[in-house]
Amino acid sequence: MQYSDRVLKTPSSFIRNILKVTDSPNVISFAGGLPNPVSFPVNQLQEAVERAISSNGAKIFQYASTTGYLPLRQYIADKYNRLNNLGLTADDILLTTGSQQALSLISQVFINKGDGIIMEEPGYLGAIQAFTMSEPTFYPVTLEEDGLNIEELQQALVKPNAKFIYTVPNFQNPTGLTYTMERRQEIYDLIKNEDIFIIEDDPYGELRFEGDHLPYIAAGKTDKSIILGSFSKTVTPGMRVGFVICKNKEFMSHMETAKQAADLHSNIFSQYTIYEYLTHNDYTSHVKKIIDLYQSQANVMLAALEEFFPENVTFTRPQGGMFIWATLNNGMSALEFFHKAMAVDVAFVPGDPFYASKTNVNTLRLNYTNATPEVIREGIQRLAKILYEVEVAETV
Repeated sequence: MQYSDRVLKTPSSFIRNILKVTDSPNVISFAGGLPNPVSFPVNQLQEAVERAISSNGAKIFQYASTTGYLPLRQYIADKYNRLNNLGLTADDILLTTGSQQALSLISQVFINKGDGIIMEEPGYLGAIQAFTMSEPTFYPVTLEEDGLNIEELQQALVKPNAKFIYTVPNFQNPTGLTYTMERRQEIYDLIKNEDIFIIEDDPYGELRFEGDHLPYIAAGKTDKSIILGSFSKTVTPGMRVGFVICKNKEFMSHMETAKQAADLHSNIFSQYTIYEYLTHNDYTSHVKKIIDLYQSQANVMLAALEEFFPENVTFTRPQGGMFIWATLNNGMSALEFFHKAMAVDVAFVPGDPFYASKTNVNTLRLNYTNATPEVIREGIQRLAKILYEVEVAETV
Protein backbone atom coordinates (compact mmCIF):
# COMPACT_ATOMS: atom_id res chain seq x y z
CA MET A 1 0.00 0.00 0.00
CA GLN A 2 1.38 3.41 -1.02
CA TYR A 3 0.53 6.11 1.54
CA SER A 4 0.79 9.85 0.98
CA ASP A 5 4.01 11.70 1.75
CA ARG A 6 2.12 14.15 3.94
CA VAL A 7 0.79 11.49 6.31
CA LEU A 8 4.11 9.63 6.41
CA LYS A 9 5.93 12.86 7.30
CA THR A 10 3.46 13.88 10.02
CA PRO A 11 4.54 12.72 13.49
CA SER A 12 2.10 10.90 15.73
CA SER A 13 1.13 12.99 18.74
CA PHE A 14 3.64 12.30 21.50
CA ILE A 15 1.13 13.38 24.13
CA ARG A 16 -1.69 11.17 22.79
CA ASN A 17 0.72 8.23 22.87
CA ILE A 18 1.83 9.08 26.41
CA LEU A 19 -1.79 9.29 27.59
CA LYS A 20 -2.30 5.64 26.60
CA VAL A 21 0.45 4.71 29.05
CA THR A 22 -0.57 7.11 31.81
CA ASP A 23 -4.08 5.65 32.09
CA SER A 24 -2.56 3.43 34.78
CA PRO A 25 -3.65 4.60 38.26
CA ASN A 26 -0.05 4.14 39.43
CA VAL A 27 1.34 6.81 37.10
CA ILE A 28 1.62 10.43 38.22
CA SER A 29 1.07 12.36 35.02
CA PHE A 30 2.23 15.90 34.35
CA ALA A 31 2.01 15.10 30.62
CA GLY A 32 -1.39 15.96 29.19
CA GLY A 33 -2.77 19.47 28.90
CA LEU A 34 -5.91 18.28 30.62
CA PRO A 35 -8.29 20.66 32.39
CA ASN A 36 -9.09 19.56 35.92
CA PRO A 37 -12.38 17.59 35.74
CA VAL A 38 -13.57 19.15 39.00
CA SER A 39 -13.91 22.37 36.96
CA PHE A 40 -16.50 20.89 34.60
CA PRO A 41 -19.96 22.35 35.40
CA VAL A 42 -21.65 18.95 35.09
CA ASN A 43 -25.02 19.79 36.66
CA GLN A 44 -25.35 23.05 34.75
CA LEU A 45 -24.44 21.33 31.50
CA GLN A 46 -27.08 18.68 32.12
CA GLU A 47 -29.63 21.45 32.58
CA ALA A 48 -28.36 23.11 29.41
CA VAL A 49 -28.83 19.88 27.44
CA GLU A 50 -32.40 19.56 28.68
CA ARG A 51 -33.18 23.20 27.86
CA ALA A 52 -31.62 22.88 24.41
CA ILE A 53 -33.79 19.90 23.58
CA SER A 54 -37.01 21.24 25.08
CA SER A 55 -36.56 24.67 23.45
CA ASN A 56 -35.44 23.54 20.00
CA GLY A 57 -36.75 20.01 19.53
CA ALA A 58 -35.65 18.14 16.42
CA LYS A 59 -33.70 21.13 15.09
CA ILE A 60 -30.66 20.33 17.24
CA PHE A 61 -30.44 16.85 15.72
CA GLN A 62 -30.55 18.09 12.09
CA TYR A 63 -27.80 19.17 9.71
CA ALA A 64 -26.82 22.81 10.25
CA SER A 65 -24.89 25.64 8.63
CA THR A 66 -21.14 25.31 8.17
CA THR A 67 -20.38 28.56 9.99
CA GLY A 68 -22.16 27.38 13.14
CA TYR A 69 -25.05 28.32 15.43
CA LEU A 70 -25.75 32.02 14.89
CA PRO A 71 -26.66 32.95 18.51
CA LEU A 72 -23.41 31.37 19.75
CA ARG A 73 -21.38 33.20 17.11
CA GLN A 74 -23.05 36.46 18.15
CA TYR A 75 -22.32 35.69 21.81
CA ILE A 76 -18.62 35.23 21.00
CA ALA A 77 -18.52 38.43 18.92
CA ASP A 78 -20.18 40.42 21.74
CA LYS A 79 -17.83 38.96 24.35
CA TYR A 80 -14.66 39.83 22.41
CA ASN A 81 -16.02 43.29 21.64
CA ARG A 82 -16.55 43.91 25.36
CA LEU A 83 -13.09 42.69 26.33
CA ASN A 84 -11.05 43.98 23.39
CA ASN A 85 -13.24 46.47 21.45
CA LEU A 86 -12.72 44.64 18.14
CA GLY A 87 -15.87 45.69 16.29
CA LEU A 88 -16.84 42.10 15.47
CA THR A 89 -20.08 40.74 14.06
CA ALA A 90 -21.32 37.15 13.98
CA ASP A 91 -20.06 36.95 10.38
CA ASP A 92 -16.50 37.31 11.71
CA ILE A 93 -16.84 34.06 13.69
CA LEU A 94 -16.50 30.49 12.35
CA LEU A 95 -17.26 27.65 14.78
CA THR A 96 -14.91 24.67 14.50
CA THR A 97 -14.40 21.25 16.05
CA GLY A 98 -12.05 22.56 18.70
CA SER A 99 -9.30 24.98 17.80
CA GLN A 100 -7.27 21.99 16.56
CA GLN A 101 -9.53 21.78 13.50
CA ALA A 102 -9.01 25.50 12.95
CA LEU A 103 -5.25 24.90 12.69
CA SER A 104 -5.77 22.17 10.12
CA LEU A 105 -8.17 24.27 8.04
CA ILE A 106 -5.86 27.30 8.14
CA SER A 107 -2.95 25.27 6.79
CA GLN A 108 -5.17 23.90 4.02
CA VAL A 109 -6.30 27.41 3.07
CA PHE A 110 -2.82 28.98 3.03
CA ILE A 111 -0.13 26.38 2.46
CA ASN A 112 1.11 24.83 -0.75
CA LYS A 113 3.90 22.30 -0.41
CA GLY A 114 7.08 24.13 0.60
CA ASP A 115 5.40 27.41 1.65
CA GLY A 116 6.71 29.01 4.81
CA ILE A 117 5.20 29.12 8.30
CA ILE A 118 6.81 31.35 10.92
CA MET A 119 6.27 30.02 14.41
CA GLU A 120 7.58 30.08 17.92
CA GLU A 121 10.42 27.80 18.99
CA PRO A 122 9.48 25.94 21.07
CA GLY A 123 5.94 25.88 19.73
CA TYR A 124 2.65 24.13 20.30
CA LEU A 125 3.06 20.53 19.14
CA GLY A 126 -0.58 20.26 18.01
CA ALA A 127 0.04 23.13 15.61
CA ILE A 128 3.25 21.55 14.32
CA GLN A 129 1.37 18.31 13.70
CA ALA A 130 -1.59 20.01 11.97
CA PHE A 131 0.62 22.21 9.79
CA THR A 132 2.96 19.35 8.84
CA MET A 133 0.10 17.68 6.95
CA SER A 134 0.39 20.49 4.36
CA GLU A 135 4.17 19.86 3.93
CA PRO A 136 5.36 23.42 4.70
CA THR A 137 8.78 24.83 5.42
CA PHE A 138 8.98 25.91 9.06
CA TYR A 139 10.81 29.13 9.90
CA PRO A 140 11.29 28.89 13.69
CA VAL A 141 11.78 32.03 15.75
CA THR A 142 13.14 31.74 19.28
CA LEU A 143 10.58 32.42 22.00
CA GLU A 144 12.21 34.55 24.66
CA GLU A 145 10.99 35.49 28.14
CA ASP A 146 9.01 38.44 26.73
CA GLY A 147 7.98 37.08 23.31
CA LEU A 148 9.35 36.33 19.86
CA ASN A 149 12.96 37.33 19.19
CA ILE A 150 12.58 40.44 17.02
CA GLU A 151 15.82 40.06 15.07
CA GLU A 152 14.99 36.45 14.13
CA LEU A 153 11.44 37.48 13.20
CA GLN A 154 12.84 40.14 10.86
CA GLN A 155 14.98 37.49 9.17
CA ALA A 156 12.05 35.07 8.89
CA LEU A 157 9.80 37.67 7.26
CA VAL A 158 12.07 37.85 4.20
CA LYS A 159 12.10 34.07 3.72
CA PRO A 160 10.41 32.72 0.56
CA ASN A 161 6.61 32.39 0.59
CA ALA A 162 6.07 32.92 4.31
CA LYS A 163 2.27 32.80 4.56
CA PHE A 164 1.54 33.38 8.25
CA ILE A 165 2.99 33.74 11.74
CA TYR A 166 1.68 31.40 14.42
CA THR A 167 1.80 32.55 18.06
CA VAL A 168 0.32 31.67 21.45
CA PRO A 169 0.85 35.03 23.18
CA ASN A 170 -0.87 34.27 26.49
CA PHE A 171 0.55 31.53 28.79
CA GLN A 172 2.10 29.80 25.82
CA ASN A 173 1.98 26.06 25.31
CA PRO A 174 4.52 24.61 26.12
CA THR A 175 6.46 27.29 28.03
CA GLY A 176 3.76 29.09 30.02
CA LEU A 177 5.33 32.40 28.92
CA THR A 178 3.31 35.53 28.09
CA TYR A 179 4.36 38.17 25.57
CA THR A 180 4.90 41.57 27.20
CA MET A 181 3.02 44.65 26.08
CA GLU A 182 6.24 46.10 24.69
CA ARG A 183 7.08 43.00 22.65
CA ARG A 184 3.54 42.80 21.25
CA GLN A 185 3.90 46.34 19.98
CA GLU A 186 7.35 45.61 18.52
CA ILE A 187 5.96 42.62 16.64
CA TYR A 188 3.02 44.60 15.30
CA ASP A 189 5.26 47.47 14.18
CA LEU A 190 7.39 44.95 12.32
CA ILE A 191 4.54 43.20 10.48
CA LYS A 192 1.96 45.95 9.99
CA ASN A 193 3.11 46.73 6.46
CA GLU A 194 3.89 43.13 5.51
CA ASP A 195 1.61 40.95 3.38
CA ILE A 196 1.36 38.26 6.03
CA PHE A 197 -1.32 36.99 8.40
CA ILE A 198 -0.70 36.58 12.13
CA ILE A 199 -2.48 33.90 14.14
CA GLU A 200 -2.92 34.50 17.86
CA ASP A 201 -4.02 31.17 19.31
CA ASP A 202 -5.57 31.97 22.68
CA PRO A 203 -7.06 28.94 24.44
CA TYR A 204 -5.69 29.96 27.85
CA GLY A 205 -6.18 33.74 27.75
CA GLU A 206 -9.00 33.80 30.30
CA LEU A 207 -6.99 31.75 32.81
CA ARG A 208 -4.82 34.64 34.07
CA PHE A 209 -4.00 34.53 37.77
CA GLU A 210 -1.27 37.22 37.84
CA GLY A 211 -0.77 40.52 36.02
CA ASP A 212 -3.05 42.58 33.81
CA HIS A 213 -5.08 41.65 30.74
CA LEU A 214 -3.10 42.56 27.61
CA PRO A 215 -4.46 43.45 24.15
CA TYR A 216 -3.78 41.19 21.20
CA ILE A 217 -0.82 41.82 18.93
CA ALA A 218 -2.81 42.67 15.81
CA ALA A 219 -6.54 42.10 16.37
CA GLY A 220 -8.54 45.25 15.73
CA LYS A 221 -5.61 46.81 13.88
CA THR A 222 -5.46 44.79 10.65
CA ASP A 223 -7.70 42.42 8.71
CA LYS A 224 -4.78 39.99 8.53
CA SER A 225 -5.34 39.13 12.19
CA ILE A 226 -6.69 35.71 13.13
CA ILE A 227 -7.67 34.79 16.69
CA LEU A 228 -8.34 31.20 17.71
CA GLY A 229 -10.31 30.30 20.81
CA SER A 230 -12.36 27.54 22.35
CA PHE A 231 -14.48 26.56 25.34
CA SER A 232 -12.29 23.54 26.03
CA LYS A 233 -10.32 25.09 28.89
CA THR A 234 -13.21 26.92 30.56
CA VAL A 235 -16.35 24.79 30.07
CA THR A 236 -15.72 21.34 28.58
CA PRO A 237 -13.08 19.95 26.21
CA GLY A 238 -15.16 16.92 25.22
CA MET A 239 -17.77 18.94 23.34
CA ARG A 240 -15.03 20.21 20.99
CA VAL A 241 -16.40 23.72 20.43
CA GLY A 242 -13.74 26.07 19.08
CA PHE A 243 -13.82 29.17 16.92
CA VAL A 244 -11.92 31.34 14.47
CA ILE A 245 -12.20 35.14 14.65
CA CYS A 246 -11.20 37.16 11.59
CA LYS A 247 -12.59 40.22 9.80
CA ASN A 248 -11.01 39.27 6.46
CA LYS A 249 -14.00 38.18 4.37
CA GLU A 250 -11.95 36.47 1.67
CA PHE A 251 -10.07 34.35 4.21
CA MET A 252 -13.27 33.42 6.06
CA SER A 253 -14.92 32.40 2.79
CA HIS A 254 -12.05 30.03 2.03
CA MET A 255 -12.19 28.68 5.58
CA GLU A 256 -15.88 27.93 5.16
CA THR A 257 -15.17 26.06 1.93
CA ALA A 258 -12.41 24.04 3.58
CA LYS A 259 -14.68 23.21 6.50
CA GLN A 260 -17.50 22.13 4.17
CA ALA A 261 -15.09 19.66 2.63
CA ALA A 262 -13.87 18.49 6.04
CA ASP A 263 -17.08 17.84 7.95
CA LEU A 264 -20.01 19.97 6.63
CA HIS A 265 -20.36 21.49 10.10
CA SER A 266 -19.25 20.93 13.69
CA ASN A 267 -21.42 19.17 16.27
CA ILE A 268 -24.55 21.34 16.40
CA PHE A 269 -25.85 19.64 19.57
CA SER A 270 -22.72 20.80 21.41
CA GLN A 271 -23.13 24.32 20.07
CA TYR A 272 -26.73 24.60 21.31
CA THR A 273 -25.73 23.15 24.68
CA ILE A 274 -22.76 25.48 25.17
CA TYR A 275 -24.95 28.45 24.26
CA GLU A 276 -27.64 27.44 26.74
CA TYR A 277 -24.99 27.03 29.43
CA LEU A 278 -23.38 30.41 28.72
CA THR A 279 -26.66 32.34 28.70
CA HIS A 280 -28.12 30.80 31.86
CA ASN A 281 -25.10 30.73 34.20
CA ASP A 282 -22.55 33.10 35.70
CA TYR A 283 -19.68 32.25 33.35
CA THR A 284 -17.35 34.87 34.85
CA SER A 285 -17.76 33.40 38.34
CA HIS A 286 -17.18 29.89 36.97
CA VAL A 287 -13.92 30.93 35.26
CA LYS A 288 -12.78 32.68 38.45
CA LYS A 289 -13.09 29.37 40.32
CA ILE A 290 -10.91 27.68 37.67
CA ILE A 291 -8.33 30.48 37.94
CA ASP A 292 -8.18 30.13 41.73
CA LEU A 293 -7.78 26.36 41.42
CA TYR A 294 -5.02 26.56 38.81
CA GLN A 295 -3.17 29.29 40.67
CA SER A 296 -3.06 27.13 43.79
CA GLN A 297 -1.84 24.13 41.77
CA ALA A 298 0.80 26.21 39.97
CA ASN A 299 2.03 27.58 43.29
CA VAL A 300 2.34 24.07 44.71
CA MET A 301 4.38 22.89 41.72
CA LEU A 302 6.61 25.97 41.71
CA ALA A 303 7.25 25.60 45.43
CA ALA A 304 8.06 21.91 44.97
CA LEU A 305 10.44 22.66 42.10
CA GLU A 306 12.23 25.26 44.22
CA GLU A 307 12.41 22.92 47.22
CA PHE A 308 13.41 19.65 45.55
CA PHE A 309 15.04 20.28 42.15
CA PRO A 310 18.78 20.91 41.88
CA GLU A 311 19.88 24.47 41.07
CA ASN A 312 21.03 23.50 37.57
CA VAL A 313 17.40 23.03 36.49
CA THR A 314 15.65 26.29 35.56
CA PHE A 315 11.92 26.75 34.99
CA THR A 316 9.40 29.36 33.90
CA ARG A 317 6.92 31.08 36.23
CA PRO A 318 3.58 31.36 34.41
CA GLN A 319 1.11 34.19 35.03
CA GLY A 320 -1.74 31.90 34.05
CA GLY A 321 -2.63 28.89 31.92
CA MET A 322 -1.59 25.31 32.53
CA PHE A 323 2.15 24.76 32.00
CA ILE A 324 5.66 25.16 33.38
CA TRP A 325 8.71 24.71 31.11
CA ALA A 326 11.88 23.32 32.64
CA THR A 327 15.42 23.31 31.25
CA LEU A 328 18.00 20.72 32.30
CA ASN A 329 21.47 22.20 32.55
CA ASN A 330 23.16 18.98 33.63
CA GLY A 331 23.95 17.50 30.22
CA MET A 332 20.98 15.11 30.24
CA SER A 333 18.46 15.08 27.38
CA ALA A 334 14.80 15.35 28.31
CA LEU A 335 14.08 12.06 26.51
CA GLU A 336 16.62 10.25 28.68
CA PHE A 337 15.06 11.89 31.74
CA PHE A 338 11.58 10.86 30.53
CA HIS A 339 12.50 7.16 30.33
CA LYS A 340 14.03 7.28 33.80
CA ALA A 341 10.92 9.05 35.09
CA MET A 342 8.55 6.48 33.60
CA ALA A 343 10.51 3.80 35.48
CA VAL A 344 9.30 5.46 38.71
CA ASP A 345 5.79 6.06 37.36
CA VAL A 346 6.01 9.79 36.59
CA ALA A 347 5.23 11.22 33.15
CA PHE A 348 5.89 14.58 31.53
CA VAL A 349 6.40 15.70 27.94
CA PRO A 350 10.05 15.94 26.81
CA GLY A 351 10.71 18.97 24.67
CA ASP A 352 11.45 17.29 21.32
CA PRO A 353 7.91 17.36 19.82
CA PHE A 354 7.67 21.12 20.47
CA TYR A 355 10.45 21.78 17.92
CA ALA A 356 9.96 21.54 14.18
CA SER A 357 13.45 20.13 13.59
CA LYS A 358 15.49 19.84 16.81
CA THR A 359 15.89 16.54 18.65
CA ASN A 360 17.45 15.36 21.90
CA VAL A 361 16.76 18.71 23.55
CA ASN A 362 17.19 19.44 27.27
CA THR A 363 13.75 20.99 27.83
CA LEU A 364 10.44 19.54 29.08
CA ARG A 365 6.85 20.53 29.79
CA LEU A 366 5.09 20.03 33.12
CA ASN A 367 1.30 20.32 33.49
CA TYR A 368 -0.03 21.18 36.95
CA THR A 369 -3.80 21.38 36.40
CA ASN A 370 -4.78 17.73 36.62
CA ALA A 371 -3.23 16.60 39.92
CA THR A 372 -3.82 17.24 43.61
CA PRO A 373 -1.24 19.17 45.66
CA GLU A 374 -0.12 15.96 47.36
CA VAL A 375 0.37 14.18 44.03
CA ILE A 376 2.21 17.18 42.56
CA ARG A 377 4.71 17.23 45.43
CA GLU A 378 5.22 13.46 45.29
CA GLY A 379 5.78 13.52 41.52
CA ILE A 380 8.28 16.39 41.69
CA GLN A 381 10.16 14.64 44.52
CA ARG A 382 10.47 11.49 42.40
CA LEU A 383 11.81 13.51 39.47
CA ALA A 384 14.25 15.36 41.73
CA LYS A 385 15.61 12.07 43.07
CA ILE A 386 16.48 11.02 39.51
CA LEU A 387 18.27 14.31 38.84
CA TYR A 388 20.37 14.06 42.00
CA GLU A 389 21.22 10.43 41.24
CA VAL A 390 22.49 11.50 37.82
CA GLU A 391 24.62 14.21 39.41
CA VAL A 392 26.15 11.73 41.83
CA ALA A 393 26.85 9.23 39.04
CA GLU A 394 28.66 11.91 37.00
CA THR A 395 30.90 12.89 39.90
CA VAL A 396 31.95 9.31 40.69
